[in-house]
Amino acid sequence: MTGEGRGGISAWAELLRVPALFTVPGDVLAGAATVPGGRPGPLTLWAISSSLCLYEAGMALNDWADRAEDAAERPHRPLPSGRIRPTAALTAACALTATGLALAARGGRPALAVAAPLAATVWAYDLGLKRTPAGPAAMATARALDLLLGAATVSGRVRPALPSAALLGTHTLAVTTVSRHETQGGAPLTALTALAATGALALGLGRGSSRTQLPAGEHQLGATGHKPLRASLALAYAATAARPYLHAALNPSPPLTQKAVGGGIRATIPLQAALSARAGAPVSALITAALAPLAARFAKKVSVT
Repeated sequence: MTGEGRGGISAWAELLRVPALFTVPGDVLAGAATVPGGRPGPLTLWAISSSLCLYEAGMALNDWADRAEDAAERPHRPLPSGRIRPTAALTAACALTATGLALAARGGRPALAVAAPLAATVWAYDLGLKRTPAGPAAMATARALDLLLGAATVSGRVRPALPSAALLGTHTLAVTTVSRHETQGGAPLTALTALAATGALALGLGRGSSRTQLPAGEHQLGATGHKPLRASLALAYAATAARPYLHAALNPSPPLTQKAVGGGIRATIPLQAALSARAGAPVSALITAALAPLAARFAKKVSVT
């Protein structure tokens, strides 16, 4: 069977929005960075693996839940085009959710205690909340919980990660609000609001660190070395999201609105990296930032929206 046939590799890559996967590991790394001494390790890898599975479960479930709507508005998508059967997508969503929870359990009870409500939020969003005014908030909650998963896995505590989770959640709220109109075209005010939120977040990222103790292995960059890094990443975040938001505000057509959503999704990576740098974890920030070129490369082949 070729990659273009029924259930082929390209169809599944499109269903699962593979380029968006690169926006996931940074959640966990940013959460771990908020914990004194928190650095990537075996438990963090379990959390990242769990996060990836739960994210992809949401992608598969999203298209399964939207199959009737996509048949009218986006018939080229894998399910309405017949390249993937709806039952296969639903089965994949269930299997990925179960695997994600099992992987979280390997990271410890605190990790599972965060992963379980994360999975529940993903399913609640896809099966109903996204069509209500609570949709963007639900998606923002899912992203925030994903970041808290990193902190819980490292230390069993999530409180140190709450400020970073709030910033990431705010960004996700803005992107999701814009995405609600990507097929019919948006409204200038929505894109302008997202643009304003991006500017506010970029400015906030330039303010102090959430902790002063660097993780073991990251002292070599020094206490002041990550300040320019944090500023550079905050600028990269603003530049990635702001331009497509501005274009969508000036012309809220479906193509430009979709580009705005794509820009917001891609901006998640420099945002995560900036959060790690802000927390005093420059190595984690650089690891996360390195995912951006990979995401951009894959996005040329498979749409992230």
